[in-house]
Amino acid sequence: MFENECWWITGASSGIGAALARALAARGAHLILSGRNVEALDAVARECGETLTLPFEVTDFAKIPALAERAWGWKGRLHGLVNNAGISQRSLAVETAFAVYQQIVAVDLMAPIALTQAVLPKMVQAGGGRIVAISSVAGLVGAPLRSAYNAAKHGLIGYHDSVRAENEHLGVQVHVFAPGSVKTNVSRNALVADGSSRGMSDAAIENGVSSGDTADAMLAAISAGTRELVLATGFEHELVMLRRRDPEALFEQMSGLVRAGYAQAMNDAE
Repeated sequence: MFENECWWITGASSGIGAALARALAARGAHLILSGRNVEALDAVARECGETLTLPFEVTDFAKIPALAERAWGWKGRLHGLVNNAGISQRSLAVETAFAVYQQIVAVDLMAPIALTQAVLPKMVQAGGGRIVAISSVAGLVGAPLRSAYNAAKHGLIGYHDSVRAENEHLGVQVHVFAPGSVKTNVSRNALVADGSSRGMSDAAIENGVSSGDTADAMLAAISAGTRELVLATGFEHELVMLRRRDPEALFEQMSGLVRAGYAQAMNDAE
């Protein structure tokens, strides 16, 4: 599997996206890499053999249909689309400007929807393909300081679940992944209440799973046909399990974190 297939990855210039690009290239795939940082995309491309780089701003929705046409035509079709581009948040809802919600929902939810809507009809007509959504534990658990991110990542799961239900019988397989803490720049690049970048990481992220191990686990799950997989350990995995078996206990635990000073501790760390 993956050899000689054509896969399009957004957010491919760093983190999980770049790791997936390297892992797919090692398995013989042809890659289309998208992101905003052209220099970083080119650096990843040099590690990945035959690639096409399509830099673009994911919220430039008007350009997406033409980009999808170009991506589809590069090798005659796409076998896989990875909706990975995203941005996180570290701020209390009561303090957060509405513009932050608009930006995060646009990047993390509306952009993947726009891209999938441009590719999906072509996949159906071609007899199938694979659509991969990189959500988060935050797409399953409403964690403090991430209300916009939680909203977008919950929505990402819901949208892709519906696309799966409607198109699986037509050969389109949808895989949703919910990573926990992965050692990337996600926290450093997260938006704070006024929309600026946080500029520093979290201890949980710095001690997280490597992006390479995460990518390998995702590709193994895709090969196995796994529809949804939580890629988290320890406390983060337990939160997801608690959400499923005892939501009231989870809600109390999340509220308890804030009562115990979680938000203040995160702010003091800055």
